[in-house]
Amino acid sequence: MNKLVVPVEVRSVLPLNTGRAVFLGNEEKVFVIYVDETVGASISVLMKGVPRERPMTHDLMCHLMTALGAKVDRVIINEVKSETYFARLIVSCQNELFERKIIELDGRPSDCVALAVAQGAPIYVAKEVWDEVEDRSEVLRQIQENEGNLPPEPPPG
Repeated sequence: MNKLVVPVEVRSVLPLNTGRAVFLGNEEKVFVIYVDETVGASISVLMKGVPRERPMTHDLMCHLMTALGAKVDRVIINEVKSETYFARLIVSCQNELFERKIIELDGRPSDCVALAVAQGAPIYVAKEVWDEVEDRSEVLRQIQENEGNLPPEPPPG
């Protein structure tokens, strides 16, 4: 991928009536990706490092990658069309068969972000997407100031 990218991190995951809002950004700007409830809850739990009794889907994927000598190298949110985001999951593999192999996979940004959070991998946004998204820093700031008024977060799936 030869696009310029901007590093971001998950700033917050907030519950909505129809899913979760994942706020991604840096000190310059924050934008929102709306995700389904299960993936949003998974990202929240992974961010908090809360142990679970049984592995969830993203835990299983991480365990599988580890068993195969692979890890998430980085995630790139590379496109937005009609408020739908697209992402690439960059995985590096190293095992007894390959010195090092890089695999680039298409994926939902929510799943890619969950895997990046689980493995501590960096998240990037293509510069052209970054320039297109609306800054929601003020919205996030206001929500965080009023956090005491938010309903408690439901327990993970």
